Amino acid sequence: EVQLVESGGALVQAGGSLRLSCATSGFSYDDYAVGWFRQAPGKEREGVACISSGHGDTYYADSVKGRFTISRDKAKNTVYLQMNRLKPEDTAVYYCAANFNPRELTDRRPIVDWWGQGTQVTVSS
Repeated sequence: EVQLVESGGALVQAGGSLRLSCATSGFSYDDYAVGWFRQAPGKEREGVACISSGHGDTYYADSVKGRFTISRDKAKNTVYLQMNRLKPEDTAVYYCAANFNPRELTDRRPIVDWWGQGTQVTVSS
């Protein structure tokens, strides 16, 4: 059974940092891409960052490039999203996801097979 469990969401001030974690099970990073999406109130879910299977190429939405870093730890079966210089517009529920085409990260509705339950990130101004 595939599972993705996020943690690390919190309330943080603008300019601050936060690290999200996603503990996964039931699949291998060698076989499937993993990544993070987010959904703000009243907006559609959007891709934030992902790592491809195997070699692990990284992809980022333009809005977070230079501020967010995605990484994975195969030994711990955990994916991380380090978020620096946070802005109020980063406020959203962040979802861990897996099994999708990383090149579709920023498509309007990418096809994603596996989702976590989400974790709330709130950035105050």
